[in-house]
Amino acid sequence: MPIVLILLFFSVQSEAQNEFPKAEIKNSLIKAKLLLPDKESGYYRGTRFDWSGVMPELVYNGHTYFGQWYDNYEPTWHDAIMGPVEEFAPLGYTEADPGGNFVKIGVGVLHKPEEERYDRFNYYTIEDYGRWNIKKRSEQVSFTHNIEHIDYSYKYRKTIRLVPGKPLMEIIHLLKNTGQRTIQTNVYNHNFFVMDGTFTGPGLEVNFPFDLKADPQRIGNITDVIDNKIAFKRELGAEERVSLGSLSGFGNSADSYDFRIENRKTGAGVRITGDKPLLKLIFWASQKVLSPEPYIDIRIEPGQELTWKVVYEFYSIDIK
Repeated sequence: MPIVLILLFFSVQSEAQNEFPKAEIKNSLIKAKLLLPDKESGYYRGTRFDWSGVMPELVYNGHTYFGQWYDNYEPTWHDAIMGPVEEFAPLGYTEADPGGNFVKIGVGVLHKPEEERYDRFNYYTIEDYGRWNIKKRSEQVSFTHNIEHIDYSYKYRKTIRLVPGKPLMEIIHLLKNTGQRTIQTNVYNHNFFVMDGTFTGPGLEVNFPFDLKADPQRIGNITDVIDNKIAFKRELGAEERVSLGSLSGFGNSADSYDFRIENRKTGAGVRITGDKPLLKLIFWASQKVLSPEPYIDIRIEPGQELTWKVVYEFYSIDIK
């Protein structure tokens, strides 16, 4: 994509996003924008993803890492989302009768319709939005979401922090079970990377610290999975998608939660590490975005809490 068109694209999107509640954070190396949760006027009001942490822009050393990758927008659409956003598996869906409700962490208490199974791509009526509390500082934003439900109640706090003087962004989580039932769920980060506006194709790579295994039937004629790397044989078309589900090869320790994305066309790189073992690993991409999706398991007894952290280290690579 020509540089002029990239700049025009991001300029148009930035102007459109100015009407929504937002915050900016920065340190001496990184600048980022966040779109804030708000049930009346928030940019994202869907029921798939956690509302906290929507990030339309992050800039490091002249490189951009996130942005709008979809063509059409409505606040309740499940994919009207940007940045390192997360999704929790629902709580209480299976045991709820049609007409009852269930809980999505970071979203609220949702109405269960008459349907065969839960569908993350659907929009569910929100019966209780819970209470959001947002604290902004120059280098971080902290989001706290409280839900009080007959079975599943919680306090969820997410802090997005730029480490002073370093090219690091931390996403720090705390989830406390304030209800009567065990919280058994999982969460993954979709990592909607749009790196320097480059179309997905040769020159973009995702590297892991283990030999990656993928279903040969899902690799197709677009991707290559070689040893510890996902690469591309050609550029994706406008309507094409890549979906590599249930990737394997990782171990049982947090050491496997460690991967790098590099754009060898522009020199942008990022390393993502977590402090919990991987439960599952998926990779998804379209023409404008690529998304390694690492899952972790969560089990919290009533009265207990769990903390976890994901760190993004941004860097530049030499290109010839």
